[in-house]
Amino acid sequence: MGDYFSLIVGAILVNNFVLSRILGICPFLGVSKNTKTALGMGGAVIFVMALSGFATACVHQFILIPYQVEYLKTIVFILVIAGLVQIVEVLLQRFSETLYKALGIYLPLITTNCAVLGSAIICSEERFSVVRSTVFCTSSAVGFALALLLFSSMREKLALAKAPKCLEGTPLALITAGLLAMAFLGFAGLGQ
Repeated sequence: MGDYFSLIVGAILVNNFVLSRILGICPFLGVSKNTKTALGMGGAVIFVMALSGFATACVHQFILIPYQVEYLKTIVFILVIAGLVQIVEVLLQRFSETLYKALGIYLPLITTNCAVLGSAIICSEERFSVVRSTVFCTSSAVGFALALLLFSSMREKLALAKAPKCLEGTPLALITAGLLAMAFLGFAGLGQ
């Protein structure tokens, strides 16, 4: 159980996909202007990454490895993730129209979110079991959502602050993201 605890803490804080591995930057920067939208995107990413972690691990372990077609994993993983995103999109459109409209173009971006694909590939490269893959992908998604939520709340506060004209908008967002990433590097300790 301690092994899973370190896997969870490591995926959320130490090896955060956005702030340490620099994966998933597009939705991180694009959806982070509003905390409500960031929370919705974080929830959608958690749902998709948890399901994709389970589904891609099953496909990898029970289809790709036995049939010796592991070289197809990237293409297969993209297809599985795209299908899961379509399911999330249909569910959001049906049950939460406001969140669906708020996420807009960013919802289909989950399909090409390299954090989602990256987590599936990391699990296959590390030969994680189905359970371990699901735990890792879910924890990584929680870390992504945490970073997104922290960043969006910081951007909302910074929008109210008076900033120099040359730093308004994207430059200030990138500086803030860099500082947040440096703060998360502190979780790794001095050993790195």
